[in-house]
Amino acid sequence: MSIKKNGVDQQLIRDLAGILNDTNLTEIEVELGDLKVRVSRQAPAVHAIAAPQPAYAPATAQPAAMAAAPAVADVSKNAVTSPMVGTAYLAPSPDAKAFIEVGQKVKEGQTLLIIEAMKTMNQIPSPRAGTVTAILFEDATPVEYGMPLVVIE
Repeated sequence: MSIKKNGVDQQLIRDLAGILNDTNLTEIEVELGDLKVRVSRQAPAVHAIAAPQPAYAPATAQPAAMAAAPAVADVSKNAVTSPMVGTAYLAPSPDAKAFIEVGQKVKEGQTLLIIEAMKTMNQIPSPRAGTVTAILFEDATPVEYGMPLVVIE
């Protein structure tokens, strides 16, 4: 039997929420006559800058690079962030040399990485000259707008 409160079928809402959990959907909407019910959940937000350490592992597997990861304050101040949503790549092709490595000096305007968005390869230039102290994403992984990608000091 359905439990109704203010004309809303609470059991229907519970059933829809269960479907969300079972199927890993983020939203479901059902129309029954003139009744329209939408149940949604938000994906957990990832805040790399708020974390005690960078939330994304450096792309290099060298222990020295991991030990040299910058402090949180340095990441927010010196990070090059993603200007778009897409897939980030460290090299122009899978068999090519990476654009940058930790410890490398870069010039302003030098290509740091590529972000593929809507089947377009977008070169991301360095906003300033300096030394790459951390790479905060894995090659060929999705990135979000505003996500810190590279730290240049």
